[in-house]
Amino acid sequence: MNLGFVSAILPDESLEEVLSIASQLGYDCVELMCWPAGKAERRYAGVTHVSVEDFDEAAAIRVNELASHYGIAISGLGYYPNALAANEEESQRAAEHIRKCIQAARLLGVNQFNTFIGRDPVKSVNENWPKFLEVWKPLIKFAENEGVRVGIENCPMLFSRDEWPGGKNLAHSPAVWRRMFDAIPSSSFGLNYDPSHMVLQQMDYLAPMREFAERLFHVHAKDIRIDRHLLNEFGTFAEPGEYHFPKLPGMGEVDWGRFFSVLGDSGYRGPVCVEVEDRVYEGSLERRKLALKQSCYYLRNFIPKA
Repeated sequence: MNLGFVSAILPDESLEEVLSIASQLGYDCVELMCWPAGKAERRYAGVTHVSVEDFDEAAAIRVNELASHYGIAISGLGYYPNALAANEEESQRAAEHIRKCIQAARLLGVNQFNTFIGRDPVKSVNENWPKFLEVWKPLIKFAENEGVRVGIENCPMLFSRDEWPGGKNLAHSPAVWRRMFDAIPSSSFGLNYDPSHMVLQQMDYLAPMREFAERLFHVHAKDIRIDRHLLNEFGTFAEPGEYHFPKLPGMGEVDWGRFFSVLGDSGYRGPVCVEVEDRVYEGSLERRKLALKQSCYYLRNFIPKA
C-alpha cells in the first residue's frame, strides 16, 4: 500500500507546495482536489490544486513532471459535490465538472477519480433512485470509455442543517452499495472507503472490506471519536456535531491494526490517504502540517516506507 493525504487540508498552498510538503513529510502520494473556481461554504470544499478547466496533454505533462520532481505519486483526483441536488442547475453543473475530472485523470495517467453520488436530502433512497440512474449511468459509461475508475466515498454527508434529514450522499451503507453496483455493474464503479463514516453510523467498518474487496478503489484514513456522554445526552437523532468529532488516525474509535489486517487480507494494495478534519489542527499552516506529520508517523506502523 502507499501512504498519502487528501490535499484539501492545504487549501492555500500551490500544487508545488503541496507536493513539496508531501515529500518533506515522507508521504508516497497525494489525492489532489479539483473543485471549480469559486468559494465553497462547506469545510474542505472548493479547494483546487489541479484545475480541470481546459485541461489538456500539456497541462498533464506539467503536473506529472512536478509530481515526479518531488517523488510523489498522484493517488487520484478528488471532487465531492452533490450531483443529485434538487436544484437541476447545481446537479448538471456538478455532473459536467465530474466529466472534466474524469478526462483529466485519464490525461494524467492516474485513472482514478473520487467523489460522492449525491442526494436530495428530503427524499428517501427510493425517491432518489430514478435520478441516480439518470445521472450516474452515463457518467460511469463515460468513465469506462476513458479508462478511469470512479471511487465513491461512503460519507453520509449528514452534518449541517441543510443536509437533513437524509444527507447529501446516497452511498452511505452496504445495502445501498449492493443496489448501486447491481444497477450499474461496471468494473469502473467502486468505493473510496473511509472507516470513520461507518463508526458514525454505529456499523461494522471491517465487514465491508471483505464483501466489497473488488470494489475498493481508494481508501481514506480518518478517525472519529464518539463521546458517549454527549450521545447519551442528545441521542442518535441529534446532529452528529453534537456528539462526534473527526480526529487524526489513532485518536478515535478505529482499531487501525485490525483495519489494516483486514484491508491487507482483502487484497487491497492501493493508496491510503489521510483526510485531516480535526479542528485541533486547523488554526494555521504549521498546525495543518503537524497533523500530516503526526498522521504519517502513526500510520507508518502499518504502511512502512518501501
